[in-house]
Amino acid sequence: MLNRLGVIAILLVFVSPLRGFTQNLPFPPAPSQSTAGPTIAQSVYKPTKPVTHLPAGAPNVLIIMLDDVGPALPDTFGGPIHTPTLSRIANSGIVYNSFHNAAMCSPSRAALLTGRNHHRVGFGQIAELANNWDGYTGHWPATTASVAKVLGYYGYNTAAFGKWHNTPAEQTTAQGPYDRWPAGRLVGFDYFYGFLAGESSQWEPALVRNTTRVETPEKQGYHFTEDMADDAVTWLRRQNAIAPDQPFFMYWASGASHGPHHIFKEWADKYKGKFDKGWDEMRKEVFARQKALGWVPANTRLTPRPASLAAWADIPESEKPFQRRLMEVFAGYTEHADTQAGRLIDELERLGIREKTLVLYVWGDNGSSAEGQNGTISELLAQNGIATEINDHLRALDRLGGMDVLGSPKTDNMYHAGWAWAGSTPFQGTKLTAGHFGGTRTPLAISWPGKIQQDKTPRSQFHHVNDVVPTIYDVIGIQAPATVDGVSQQPMDGVSMKYTFANARAAGQKKAQYFECMADRGIYSPDGWYAAAWGPRTPWVPGLPPSIATWSPEKDKWVLYNLNDDFSQSTDLAAKYPQKLAELKQLFDQEAKNNLAYPIGGGLWSVVWSPQSAPQNPATAFHYTQDVTGVPEFAGPKVGARSSLVTVDVDLAPDSAGVLYALGAFSGGLSLWVDKGTLGYEYNLFEIERTRLQTASALPTGRVKVEVETRIAAPRGAADVVIRVDGKEVAKGTVPRTAALAFTANDAFDIGMDSYSPVSEAYFDRRPFRFNGRIDRVEIKYLQ
Repeated sequence: MLNRLGVIAILLVFVSPLRGFTQNLPFPPAPSQSTAGPTIAQSVYKPTKPVTHLPAGAPNVLIIMLDDVGPALPDTFGGPIHTPTLSRIANSGIVYNSFHNAAMCSPSRAALLTGRNHHRVGFGQIAELANNWDGYTGHWPATTASVAKVLGYYGYNTAAFGKWHNTPAEQTTAQGPYDRWPAGRLVGFDYFYGFLAGESSQWEPALVRNTTRVETPEKQGYHFTEDMADDAVTWLRRQNAIAPDQPFFMYWASGASHGPHHIFKEWADKYKGKFDKGWDEMRKEVFARQKALGWVPANTRLTPRPASLAAWADIPESEKPFQRRLMEVFAGYTEHADTQAGRLIDELERLGIREKTLVLYVWGDNGSSAEGQNGTISELLAQNGIATEINDHLRALDRLGGMDVLGSPKTDNMYHAGWAWAGSTPFQGTKLTAGHFGGTRTPLAISWPGKIQQDKTPRSQFHHVNDVVPTIYDVIGIQAPATVDGVSQQPMDGVSMKYTFANARAAGQKKAQYFECMADRGIYSPDGWYAAAWGPRTPWVPGLPPSIATWSPEKDKWVLYNLNDDFSQSTDLAAKYPQKLAELKQLFDQEAKNNLAYPIGGGLWSVVWSPQSAPQNPATAFHYTQDVTGVPEFAGPKVGARSSLVTVDVDLAPDSAGVLYALGAFSGGLSLWVDKGTLGYEYNLFEIERTRLQTASALPTGRVKVEVETRIAAPRGAADVVIRVDGKEVAKGTVPRTAALAFTANDAFDIGMDSYSPVSEAYFDRRPFRFNGRIDRVEIKYLQ
């Protein structure tokens, strides 16, 4: 029986002429113009002229996109953070104030790079929490070819830099498969340099070049955003030197300003004192500037703070310095990323190709993140559902060196949700709130000197990241292909925005657009009406609500807005216009079914109902040797979250030293190491609680069997740890609380070293603390 995508593929064969599909890719090779005879003397040689399938004047295309940044942050549009590059693009082109994303990283990127709605591309949820529902698999289908693959067949050279987050988590190891890596067969970029996961340390990232994992460059003052800008500039120079007549497509997507917020102290210090009044006052001040600039309509209303979010006045005075510094670090981090993006524009000008390049600066793949909740020094605390007090963070900071440590390699800090809400001014939502702007609305600036006339009037037509690819095709003068590599393509969901380039007030051409993220949802109708339903969880409220296990979407309350005179979604008209609400709910139902968004809440499956269904390593036993390092955590053994027995067969000498195995990072993880004749073990619960076990007597030498038995009674519960050497108990202790999901998003499991960020302070200055002897075998078994 054909599955749904198979039916779609068959239908496309018949409907494609009506949907603008005219080309099958790849193009057939040009036939030789020479005539072969029995001998060269009897043959006619005529060189084949190069064939181009591109219209004359096809531009270079550069997409710049930042991460987890709210619409109210850039000073370009009235915000508190200096954004010279965004201003540079805006001031040389046009801007959009009603442009939208999908409220979450992987979904927005999938839509941006394919021109389709995110569920069609399998990304109804982030890659790490994918599942087996059609719209949530995290497996990019061949029926939705990326813009890089299509343009590559047309003769473009293509490159991607920075954060990716669209490869299945279980396929990110060094063993692949590589099909869905950026430079893999299905995705089709010619070159990639960056990280595959959803976030990364900026100091010690787990990097990939094309399909090869590479070590973090050892460089004084290293920072990944600078590194990815360096690499992109080098790529531009090579491209211009080797293939100056070949157009290029570049996707430059910084990991900033996603958590952890990592930046040099001097950049954070630029903002000292600028946030002392707190998030409530920041919101009022930004709103006034937005109106003065004409960025929002004059009749826009400022939405109130939700009751579930703390007011600045509610924060104890003793905690306010911590909360202020978190925002200062974030602001410096964001300005730094925008500044690094500016180096690409500088290079285009230096090479003399700026006027040949269409630049699209998408300010955010979603809104500001409220996932830091009450403010944290280790952001995955919230994702693991572990409750803490701010005093826990302050005590850890005191031990590490004080407030100046925030933003450094010793913290994975994330700001209070109140700052994320202020960064969403004048809207209600934040990242993950797909039904409400603030989660989905993001500024867009487009510049193409000589082709697009500079105009400061904001374009207010309703548009979406799925409109970017159709716009690129329209500007180049090509159409979406009917087939790619013999596979029929799904129709485009986006529409070209080219009609707005010369006319700021052109009538909008976007049809209905649905939104859905972790059951939060919304629907836009082209007549300007918009309906939304809050899902069962609120991003800034710690933990999961007690009712979520019995939640049903039918119980959710829907609200209704008329965007024609309510830019900020401030006034719910559901009670006044019940028939209109019913009409939009029916429209959402239709769009959700057509786009594989059902079941509503499918993205919560791996979080609430079946955590073990997430695409992590399904094995129950693991067999490793010393050359196994850098295994991404989501593809490795869950020795910090599940009961397990780890057995290490190792040769020990009197001078043996180094890590036997490690999982995670300084921000959270566990490690077992040898030093000065003893064993050390640490369970680092996100820096808040560090449980250290140490053997008292000297270790034997020669062939030794070390066992670490961990018993965890319940998720997030206590762990009893027993360490044995050659069958004899040498240490034991209890870890008060454990991580249920993961320690990190982009660190690793290692044998014989601790790659990237070190788990323990015991060997922080000796990282990666490679074991100087021989480890024959490491066996890991989960225990019942």
